[in-house]
Amino acid sequence: MLPITLRPNGRRAVIVGGGGVAARKAQTLCAAGFPIAVVAAAIGPEMRALLERHAGESAERPYQASDLTGAGLVVAATDSDEVNARVVDDARAASVLVCDARDPARGDFAFPATARTGDLTIAVDSGGAAPAFSKRVAGELAAFLGPQYGAAVKTLANMRAYAKIVLAPERRAAALKALAALPIADLAAMNPAQAEHEVDAAVAGTPARAERATAHFTCASRASALATIQARAVAARLARRGIATTILAVTTTGDRDRSRPIEALGSINVFVTELETALRDGRADYAVHSCKDLPSELAADMQIAAVSAREDPRDAFCSERYPNFNALPPGATVGTSSPRRRLQLAAQRPDLVFEDLRGNVDTRLRKLRDGRYDAIVLAMAGLNRLSARAAYTVPFGIDDLVPAVGQGALAIETRAADEPVARELRAAINDSTVERCVACERAGLRALRAGCSAPIGIHAVVYGDVTVVTGARALADGTVLRARIERRIEGLAEAEILGVEMAARLTPRSRLVVLARTRERPSRIAAALRADGVEVIELHAGDDGPDPAERTPDMLLFPSSAAVSAAQAYLARLRDLERRPLVAVMGAQSREAAGAAGFEPDAVSDDPSVDAFVRLVRERLTACP
Repeated sequence: MLPITLRPNGRRAVIVGGGGVAARKAQTLCAAGFPIAVVAAAIGPEMRALLERHAGESAERPYQASDLTGAGLVVAATDSDEVNARVVDDARAASVLVCDARDPARGDFAFPATARTGDLTIAVDSGGAAPAFSKRVAGELAAFLGPQYGAAVKTLANMRAYAKIVLAPERRAAALKALAALPIADLAAMNPAQAEHEVDAAVAGTPARAERATAHFTCASRASALATIQARAVAARLARRGIATTILAVTTTGDRDRSRPIEALGSINVFVTELETALRDGRADYAVHSCKDLPSELAADMQIAAVSAREDPRDAFCSERYPNFNALPPGATVGTSSPRRRLQLAAQRPDLVFEDLRGNVDTRLRKLRDGRYDAIVLAMAGLNRLSARAAYTVPFGIDDLVPAVGQGALAIETRAADEPVARELRAAINDSTVERCVACERAGLRALRAGCSAPIGIHAVVYGDVTVVTGARALADGTVLRARIERRIEGLAEAEILGVEMAARLTPRSRLVVLARTRERPSRIAAALRADGVEVIELHAGDDGPDPAERTPDMLLFPSSAAVSAAQAYLARLRDLERRPLVAVMGAQSREAAGAAGFEPDAVSDDPSVDAFVRLVRERLTACP
């Protein structure tokens, strides 16, 4: 079988048949520029419409051998095998190429599946074995290559025409070969003047562009199936620019030790360090990371050259038995290796048991199927890239489980001094909107002085011209601080400022408590609260106390009625404030004294012990905004 490209050159194509198959063949011929003539005992509506659009000839009657007179190409596409066979015999007798739509092997040619992008035609043929599959492959190739390839063909046509003018025949083939190897994006973007300039450069013997087009990079990647898919995706984008990639599989600390929790491995770079070593010693030109694995600050000799478009950034509930997170019964076991996931989810469902879960995605799903866990939590991005699912796979809402910094995006790292490689990667891979979001998230993590395994989630997304940032931070006591900011920003600098602001909102502010005192000896109440990080100002009789105009206390503490009397001067300064502090008292007499002074208590400890009073104060401070 010999695939060829056939130009019409004014020759007429005759289609025998008027049904749907005949109409599809006729459409292909019309698209290629053939004038058509249709002969059929009955012409269907699809064929009639096509004839009207393309001004084709038609004869609605049975086929006759004389219908092939003057034909350059013939298609037999009737419902009758006998008629089709006769058309083939008549065409052969007239030395005309013929296609039998019902029996491709009987004819001289078959129609390949085609897809077009600009002047580029992509044809796929399965020898008639699987036409639908050929069509699918042609469509997938066209989608993969995209409109840039059609534009590149147009540029190369301009170059070819100009080369015929300025280059001697013996030099054209080599020059046009080098020009055809230029990056697709560059070819697609050239106007005719730029195309001619490139030909002139070839005439002058300038080799720089052609050398870059045949460059070769080495990519350092973890060896897991997911990491390999991610590295290949980056390599494919570079290939479109004429740059080949060899993937160097590297085993990291996090891959070697899968028995201990990540936070117990003693490094915040458990999936990164060995890849950076490959960059430093020259074994690799770039490394592909899941962005969420990167530390918030890179070493001075490293840089993020590009950030990819983002896969689904959400975390996913996965179970073989339960349809969603809320359907889990009390005591159910949930597997996750992430403190961020564990603590955010435990705040919602403290009745569940959370156990550590290590291994790649396939291993984790297998452990789930084996019944070792009632549910596990994985990243949707990884599941999508691997086309993997559990029986029930349900994404959590961003507000319910805030994703890790950079989750869903790929970060491509290079040596800081290797600008040529970084430039190519940025041109091939970088998504400027996602880059801005990731810069915001990483700036927040950096401001919190936290690593990638910290129980912190920060996620930024752009809606129109507004960037929305959601944050969550789990504290040691199980409390989860949450924040949300919406802001119009431009550029990386403003994105990082927004991330720092999110970090400030996720930082527990110091609580200020004013404790009224009647005695000079050390206070057990003050000591216990200071141990919790609470700022305590002890107020004695006659003291003015802190200036309410500068800072209003979160809480006033009156352990006795005499303490209320001692604080009268300070209370007078608080009465005109819009926001009054909470008031906690010990015992009924203190409650009556505070109420009489105009500060009705918010919390009363009926137990006269210091420990009970401190517990009450702690509970109220935790609850207050």
